[in-house]
Amino acid sequence: MTKLKGSYLLTGANGDLGRALITQFALKSEHAASYHGIYTVRNEATAKLLRDSLKESGHSFEILLLDLTQLSEIRRFAKQLDARIKSGQIPPLRSLVLNAAYLELFKQTWTEDGFDMSFASAYLGHWLLTLMLLGSMDRSAGRVVVVGSAVHDTESNHNAVGGQYRDLKWRKIFHDSTDPLARGTWSTNEDDSSFRSGYRRYGAAKLCQVMMIPELQRRIDLDKALHNISVVGVDPGATPSGITRRGGWIVHVFIGHFVMAILAFVLSLFSSNAGVRTNTKSGKDMLAVMLECNPTLGDRPKGLYLNGNEMVPMSEEARDERKTRTLWKDTLRYTGLRSNDTALMHWQ
Repeated sequence: MTKLKGSYLLTGANGDLGRALITQFALKSEHAASYHGIYTVRNEATAKLLRDSLKESGHSFEILLLDLTQLSEIRRFAKQLDARIKSGQIPPLRSLVLNAAYLELFKQTWTEDGFDMSFASAYLGHWLLTLMLLGSMDRSAGRVVVVGSAVHDTESNHNAVGGQYRDLKWRKIFHDSTDPLARGTWSTNEDDSSFRSGYRRYGAAKLCQVMMIPELQRRIDLDKALHNISVVGVDPGATPSGITRRGGWIVHVFIGHFVMAILAFVLSLFSSNAGVRTNTKSGKDMLAVMLECNPTLGDRPKGLYLNGNEMVPMSEEARDERKTRTLWKDTLRYTGLRSNDTALMHWQ
């Protein structure tokens, strides 16, 4: 058996995009025999489907349950995984891929702690998981991979079709505090009963996730023990996906899968990096960011953001240092992080 070089953790492993990445890695990548995969899912039923699909791969992996909307569960999960890595049971994390997300279109729900579900799943849970696992990462070449989206940028042309940011009052997502985004009082269903309200909240959660890239990288760079770890973002593009499943049959099945699949195929004939992409293309792009070194990424892709395989700037809001620091301070308050929760020296 090949000696394992490391592990990688993928959240949202049972989604279309997660499965696409796993397929590229476990069944088609030269790295498959060298890395142990840790795949997290929210429920046991989907865990069985994923496990069955990997039975014949020969790839070392495990599937673990993790609900990113429950802060107490994240703490338990991270402590257990950290202990296993430190004991040598599994190798350190080469990559931590923050892929899970939650989109509500026509209704709005909150976590037990009172956080908007999209905010908690895409951003808050991932932030806490990352901070608690930094000490378990490969300190020479570890990568935190943030799966972003064009919806984080209100000025992106990719958002023109949906029109969620057409009204000027929605052009700025983050103001003086994170609280409206965290508590779901920004872009409520009462403000707008259409699908756009939920899509904007999803965009706000993705913005917070992308804002994590420069701020976490800045703090890691100041840390003598962790400074070789990279924080990098990748926008996989719009793909045929089950994330629209809370939008009803027409949105989920007809548009989310059928129409998107046709669009992705047609556009791929004209562009290798179109706005709508196949899951195969996006899985390859995510795999590259996760493990590979190339002229675009280099050995340590610190603070970079890619749209597919092309380097692009993050949105203006995501690059605003005042906003990223405000978000960080607010997140400390939301999670109640303490010094013994993280290996990061400059966490406060």
